[in-house]
Order: sequence, then C-alpha cells, then structure tokens
Amino acid sequence: MKALFKLLLLFVVIATSLCAALYLALGGMVSTHASEPRKSDVIVILGGDDGLRVRKGGELFRAGYADHIILTGIDSRYYRASHPNWRERKLMELGIPRDAISVDTWSETTWEEAENAAEAMDRNGWKSAIVVSDPPHLLRLHKCWSKSFEGSSKSFILVPTNPAWWNSLLWWQNRKSYQFVISEVKKNLFYSVMYY
Repeated sequence: MKALFKLLLLFVVIATSLCAALYLALGGMVSTHASEPRKSDVIVILGGDDGLRVRKGGELFRAGYADHIILTGIDSRYYRASHPNWRERKLMELGIPRDAISVDTWSETTWEEAENAAEAMDRNGWKSAIVVSDPPHLLRLHKCWSKSFEGSSKSFILVPTNPAWWNSLLWWQNRKSYQFVISEVKKNLFYSVMYY
C-alpha cells in the first residue's frame, strides 16, 4: 500500500510538472515561426491592430523590402476608396505612396486573409510576401498561410511587431499578452478542426 501511494504521488508530481511546463511554454509555442525580413514582392499587414502592425509594415516598405502593401481587416461596409481609413492614412504619413497600398475589405478571419492575399498575389504576379502581425498570432498564421500556399510557387515569411506588452517567457504576467495567448490557443484548436 505504501509503495502504491509513493507511485501515485510520483505520478501526480510528474503530471503537475508537465502541465506547468506546458503552460509556461505556451507563449513560445504561439510565437514560433518569426523571421527576419527579406526582399519580397508584397507586405501584407494584417488587421486587428492598434497601429503597431501598420508602423512595422511601413518601416519594412521604407527599408525597401517590398514595393507593394496589402492592408487586411478593413470592413467593406464602412470603407470608401475616396476616403482612406486611418490605417491607410498612417501609412501615407509614413511616406508610403497611396498607389502602393491595396486594401482587402473582404477578409473577416485569419484564414480568409491568407486565402484572399494568395489570390491577390496571383492576380498581380507576386510570388513572395512578408506577413506582419503580433508575435502570439504567428503559429496560426504559419498554419493558415502554409495551407493556402500549398502546391504553389508562392512563399511567405512572418515578421512580428515588437509590442511592449509581449514577453514569450513571461506572457502570463501581462493582461494583454495573457488574453492574446489564451485566445490563440483556443483559435488554434478551432482552426485545426476547421481548416488544417
């Protein structure tokens, strides 16, 4: 009986340790696949940000990494080409010519952003893309874009923003990063069932 108790206790300690290690590693898991930028045909700046993604994409454009930008996540119900939205205006303030900016008003999900960007790349003869988003979004992006580009000659790299709230090791200590990571874990599970 004593040996059984020790074995059970050992099992509980090991299982608890593994669960704790997995929990602590979630920040690193969801932010994998980050790359350094390299010359590409287009920069795709994903929607859902507060300006960090736009700023990063604008910096990459100005540094000469691409000659075209696609902005996603702009609601078609409210968009008017004659009146640039705040993200377009921010890019133009950074010195990006308006004719270098394309707007995707139809994507409502990460999956649709990848699919619609792939179609836009085909229409324009673009073969390579830099995709800009926040670090905890990268695992799901990698899976979506890999699936969308499967069987084609198109390529992509993921270049993250550098938000002050993000630390992949201590992600649970900041409310915003905690919410982002937990949301991404749930979305990755959902996307695994629905799309991959």
